[in-house]
Amino acid sequence: MLQVSNLRVSYGGVLALSDVSLEVPQGKIVALVGGNGNGKSTTLRAIAGLNRLDAGSVRFDGLLVHELPAHQRVPLGLSLVPEGRRLFPRLTVRRNLELGAFTRTDAKEVAAGIDEMFTLFPILKERETQLAGTMSGGEQQMLAIARGLMARPKLLMLDEPSWGIAPKFVAKVLEVIQRVNETGVTILLVEQNLHKALSIAHHGYVIQTGRIVMQGSGAELAANDDVKKAYLGL
Repeated sequence: MLQVSNLRVSYGGVLALSDVSLEVPQGKIVALVGGNGNGKSTTLRAIAGLNRLDAGSVRFDGLLVHELPAHQRVPLGLSLVPEGRRLFPRLTVRRNLELGAFTRTDAKEVAAGIDEMFTLFPILKERETQLAGTMSGGEQQMLAIARGLMARPKLLMLDEPSWGIAPKFVAKVLEVIQRVNETGVTILLVEQNLHKALSIAHHGYVIQTGRIVMQGSGAELAANDDVKKAYLGL
């Protein structure tokens, strides 16, 4: 579904990504893991159209999209849930969900989509009229994922979904990601918590200083001695 080839991105002349290539098969969960500052978020932002490429290409669902602006990639089925969630804190849960459907024009379909999100995330139904900024970090992350799904993506990209939430919610968020994948949505997951990410990923890539240095199944990477030493402290 997604083919990223030889991405090169720089900030103010400083190289952030160098020759990054990866693939995300339809229907799978693919994890991009590594330490802070190694280019994980930059890769997602480049795929979404939020970072300009110095070189390389992005092919999504058979189409070359790297020259399209970000807002034209969303209707094609490419959705990003950014790091830090970026909700509208002074708007209600329902209003945040409605804004996630900005590319959709049928009001009845949008309302049906919100009902689907309330089924998938029952806590959001309970918080429907609550301001997003008053919810817990874990609840806000559920809302951020639901808002991303309101665009009806074929591929949902998640940037650090365990960021800033209590440990007890991390397992719940990962469970939700798996449930979303089971509905047919392909997932590209960026996560600093390498062990957690690889536990649910079908395939994974390890990025270091802006380069892909290793890839394999989630189980293979989790069992790799070099990965254990570098990232798991074992």
